Amino acid sequence: MIRTKVGVSIQSTSIYLDDRTVVLSEAIAKKLKVPSHQTITMRFGSSQQEGKVIVAAVPGSLRIDPDFASRIGLHQGARLNLHYKPQVNTLSIGPLIGVMISRVNTSSPSKPFGAMTTFCKELTTASERFGALVCFFPPKEMHPNAQTIDAYSYVDGSWSKRTFPIPNVIYNRLTSRKYENMPNVQQFMKDVKSRYGTVIFNEKYLNKTEVFDALRKDSSLHTYLPESHLFKNFQMLKTMAARHPVLFLKPITGSLGNGIIRIRREGEETYSTHVTSLAGVRRQTYPSLLSAFQSIAGKLKTQRFQLQQGLDLITTEGNPIDFRALVQRGETGQWEITSIVGRIAGSQHFVSNLARGGSLSTVPEALAKASFSLPTRKVIIQRLRKASLDIAKGIETQIPFHFGELGIDLAVDRSGRVWLLEVNSKPSKDDNTALNNDNKIRPSVRQLVKYARYLAKF
Repeated sequence: MIRTKVGVSIQSTSIYLDDRTVVLSEAIAKKLKVPSHQTITMRFGSSQQEGKVIVAAVPGSLRIDPDFASRIGLHQGARLNLHYKPQVNTLSIGPLIGVMISRVNTSSPSKPFGAMTTFCKELTTASERFGALVCFFPPKEMHPNAQTIDAYSYVDGSWSKRTFPIPNVIYNRLTSRKYENMPNVQQFMKDVKSRYGTVIFNEKYLNKTEVFDALRKDSSLHTYLPESHLFKNFQMLKTMAARHPVLFLKPITGSLGNGIIRIRREGEETYSTHVTSLAGVRRQTYPSLLSAFQSIAGKLKTQRFQLQQGLDLITTEGNPIDFRALVQRGETGQWEITSIVGRIAGSQHFVSNLARGGSLSTVPEALAKASFSLPTRKVIIQRLRKASLDIAKGIETQIPFHFGELGIDLAVDRSGRVWLLEVNSKPSKDDNTALNNDNKIRPSVRQLVKYARYLAKF
């Protein structure tokens, strides 16, 4: 496919031309083999209108009448890709990328999306660089049988709400299962996929049980999987405790390390529990596993937990070290590793989340801090990279939803073996990037736009 980037200029073309006529740079028309003075279909997102192209000596420009631009959903100032398909006589402009966001605060014009605003600006800049247009919309703008979407875009230094056609590609950045599961949101996603062929990626949140049950189906991934089950009863806890000296109970829909319970065998009969909360970690010791279980039984009734084998992780000064890999698809549609960072748990914590006092480091620095000898750093890094790609491909194969990026949390034990801790389908836009990266647009954001352009066939 031949594609090229043009600046869209919305202005009256000529008093001698009707409003369906668009004026295209002669050089671009020749490059794309767009016929002139013939009726063709113009497409932007889901919108299609009949028009007629005439060529003129205007460099890198597509001039469109305001009425025509309004009907097709184009706005002033965009620099977009064009491609022409002669077999269907269609000139496509785009891609138009939609991003589903949780909420809009209209009382804060400079930060309408709260902490997500900076990322949304960065995504806008990246889209402009790659000849795409991105818009952002919350659940209240998603309607059944929608033909257009009211969404926000960043133009000339400010946010404004405009009407767009249904995007070619939609990236789900809803940060709450509550929003994602709203009936209108689910219906909107179903409608735009079936009616307009819109591609949606990162369609849903993953939970811990779903991930481990799915990956267990692939025998080649078993080497990365600690023993892990959806918690059911004390008998299951007792059976697991007989095999493993440390166990973890993790809320299957939890985040930021909140609500994780560690159970550790301290002696022949005694056990301790460590429970994380917003206030920190609370430790208690019990004379038996049953009494330890009885102390946490109330918590276990409030939500579902995944019971997982504890691992003998590498540490530095007694603090566990783990790793977050950001794995994304890019311009070829294949999984690629964008970054891997080391995460060191804070003092008195057994989880490494930044929200709980954890700190970031590069992978070599984290491995250098480990309190004992390992295979060479090069070997460990290769194992982390291989595990990241293997697990991403396993998710793609075993879970029937579309994902374009995954945050994969990995651990290394004292023998140098790599283990999977969890997979996040809504990786943070703050703590998963490569360190010391001073570029205005992070590689992770560039990858998102490249993948969206690939999905939209631009």
